[in-house]
Amino acid sequence: MKSSDRRATYQILNTVVPYIGLWVLAVKVASISLWLLPPIVGLMVLFLLRCFSLMHDCGHYSLFRSKQANRLVGFMLGAINAIPPYAWSRDHAYHHKTNGDWQRYRGIGDFLSTEEFAQLSAFDQKLYGLLRQPIVTLPGGFFYLVIQPRLTLILGICGFIRHGLTGLKSNGFKNFRSIVFSHKSEHWQTSVEFWDVLLNNVLVVGSWLILSHLVGPGVFWGLYSTVMTLAGSIFICVFFVQHNFEGAYAHNTADWDYLRGAIEGSSYLDLPPWLRWFTADISYHSIHHLSEKIPNYSLAACYQANRHLLSEVTTLRLGDLRHCAQFILWDATTNQLVPISTQLAVAPKNRNIVHARLPKLTHRRKN
Repeated sequence: MKSSDRRATYQILNTVVPYIGLWVLAVKVASISLWLLPPIVGLMVLFLLRCFSLMHDCGHYSLFRSKQANRLVGFMLGAINAIPPYAWSRDHAYHHKTNGDWQRYRGIGDFLSTEEFAQLSAFDQKLYGLLRQPIVTLPGGFFYLVIQPRLTLILGICGFIRHGLTGLKSNGFKNFRSIVFSHKSEHWQTSVEFWDVLLNNVLVVGSWLILSHLVGPGVFWGLYSTVMTLAGSIFICVFFVQHNFEGAYAHNTADWDYLRGAIEGSSYLDLPPWLRWFTADISYHSIHHLSEKIPNYSLAACYQANRHLLSEVTTLRLGDLRHCAQFILWDATTNQLVPISTQLAVAPKNRNIVHARLPKLTHRRKN
């Protein structure tokens, strides 16, 4: 779990500098021929994927030795990824705290139990399955990175205004201070999270306006939306196959075990070396869940040194995504993930209780 500032700094430089350089190159090439852009855009997506992975390490305070360095660099990487890093990492920590406990945490797609699924209408059952197919990660990736953080701030501010107006209507200005400080937002849980979300949005939206002015809105948004959509889609797919697979540990709270959740509820994603580099070795996911304080540059060595203890870890490849995409329901009676096809024949018990839900694409903490 020992962090190295030298290795961390080198990783930031060999990731952020090429990413910025690729943006400059892409803008110049776009003025010559759009047909030359695909390989450049592909590299931009991969480097953004690495930026996100390093931000993830900063969120666990594992990349650098000091907490302050992780917060500062994490904020910079969050601006590049358009994600408020502090709020994201706090939510992500809940996922680590409850991995494999499907009674408390239902994964990245807000998955239903088989009992809840059986209560859906036939139409909603089909809609539920459709919304959780791999192809949906494309619009989902754009929403996750570009829209959701902005929407979070807008909805949070609207909620605060409604709370203030309701309080003023009931009590007038005499208790204005208590009205303001009594507000509890569902979109952030602390003042630190609020400022993180606000400052990230100011920086991200400000950069959109500046870059659109400098390179032109058509070129900027054409490149930006493509890169963010593809990178966000890859984020979601990688996270999905690391936790949703046949035989994954998926227990209720009563008999849930943290170590089994880390080892049997997280897969080892067998990637080619070049893709492991761009994902900062997050494919060694069981090791990461056993201790999130291990920096990415130590995960591979730690995995190799302890392979004899990790025989229960499931090995997957990206090609297994389609097979894993079936396992989007949790059977609470057998404590396992099951394919949706095994439940479609079940008659709905009550068509009015549950409605098909869109994937949350976030790790919200529960009170």
